[in-house]
Amino acid sequence: MNPMSTIWLRMRRRAGELRGNNSGVAAVEFAMIIPLMAMLLVGTNEFSAGVAVDRKVTIMARTLSDLTSQNEKVTDSQLTNFFNASKAIMTPYASAPVEGTISELWINPTTLKARVQWSKGANAHSAGDIIEIPEALKIAGTYLIYSEVKYKYVPSVAWFLNKANGITLSDVTFTRPRQSLCVMYNTTVCSQT
Repeated sequence: MNPMSTIWLRMRRRAGELRGNNSGVAAVEFAMIIPLMAMLLVGTNEFSAGVAVDRKVTIMARTLSDLTSQNEKVTDSQLTNFFNASKAIMTPYASAPVEGTISELWINPTTLKARVQWSKGANAHSAGDIIEIPEALKIAGTYLIYSEVKYKYVPSVAWFLNKANGITLSDVTFTRPRQSLCVMYNTTVCSQT
C-alpha cells in the first residue's frame, strides 16, 4: 500500500471518529448561549430597578401633597421638612436627581381654571400661573394642593443611553386641603386671585 493512501485512509477514519464524538457539544452550546443569558439577566435587573424607581417617584409625589394638605398653614421650615422626608422615600436609590414642587391652586368659579396661589420647590410656579387639571377636579371656588416630582434615572448598565441624559421619570398628585378651606403660606387668609 502506498504511503499516501495510508495517510488518506487514516484521515478518513479520524474524521469518522470525530463526527461521532459528542464530548465537546455541551461546552460549545454553553459558549454560544452565555452572552444571551447574561444580557437577559442584566436587562431584567435594570428594568426592575427602573420600575421600582418610578413607583417611588409616585409615592414621593403623594407624600408631598398629603403632608401639605394636612396643615392649615405651612412655613418654609415645614416645607423643607416635607421635601426632606419625601426624599427619604427614594432610599436605596440616590435622591440627588429628585426635583419636587408643592403648589396651591385655586379654581376660579367663573372660568374653572386653576390658578397658582403659592408655589415652593425646585420648579416653583409664579403666583397667578394657570395649571391644567383634570375635569373631575374642577370644582368652583375650591383649593387643591398640587405636587410635582421629577427624577432623572440613569441605569447602571446603559450602553444604549447617554449617561448624561438618563430617563426622566415624573408624576403629579392633587389633594384637597383637609383642615381648612386652603393651606396658607406667607398669608393670613385664603386669597382668591
